[in-house]
Amino acid sequence: MRILVVDDEPLARERLQRLLARLRPDAAVSEAGDGESALRAVQTAPPDLVLLDIRMPGIDGLAVAEQLAAMAQPPAVVFCTAYDAYALDALRHAAVGYLLKPVREAELAQALAAAGRVNRAQLAALRGDEGRRELVSSGHGGMRTLPVDAVRCLLAEQKYVVAYTPGGSLVLDETLKDLEREFPQRFARVHRGALVALAHVTRLARGDGGWVVELDGVDQRPAVSRRHLGAFRERLAAR
Repeated sequence: MRILVVDDEPLARERLQRLLARLRPDAAVSEAGDGESALRAVQTAPPDLVLLDIRMPGIDGLAVAEQLAAMAQPPAVVFCTAYDAYALDALRHAAVGYLLKPVREAELAQALAAAGRVNRAQLAALRGDEGRRELVSSGHGGMRTLPVDAVRCLLAEQKYVVAYTPGGSLVLDETLKDLEREFPQRFARVHRGALVALAHVTRLARGDGGWVVELDGVDQRPAVSRRHLGAFRERLAAR
């Protein structure tokens, strides 16, 4: 069994290493101190199980879990958290493994036995209505992140989805359909190949042959299909 321990606190990693040495002496255990290192480690040597801290600087545990869930063969995930009772209720409801710090040996043993593979629906339950704070892309240039708040529109371009912001763009591995489901209050569908951030729409304007959406801070003007025009107008009026 291959286990990856991910935590930004060295003492927390050491504690888990000691407990795993007793509970799973035959396991190959490795560690990472942040989200980016964890994702690189998973790409280099895919683990069977990830013990994953939630609150970390940079790419947090939920963003790491999002990337793991998108893998063809994702590892099992057990979250390690210092969340309060309310958040633990959410974790229980989502039916994924969790451990409350400081981790106890008996609880770790139970979590290892019950470890499950986290999926997008469970992650959405953990995040609540607002969704994650960052979008993550893993390409040849390494890991890149983009604040969701900065995104003006999401456009399907060939085989990829591109997120546009005033500061640039980011190619994502996710589908428009998945992003629309995850952020139903933030983004509105205007075309089969386009989502726009409602908070950044400046106006609905006439374009060449139809309607387009103008957004603050970017030059992109996504086209609005006749199919989505009525619903989009209603959403603009309700802002």
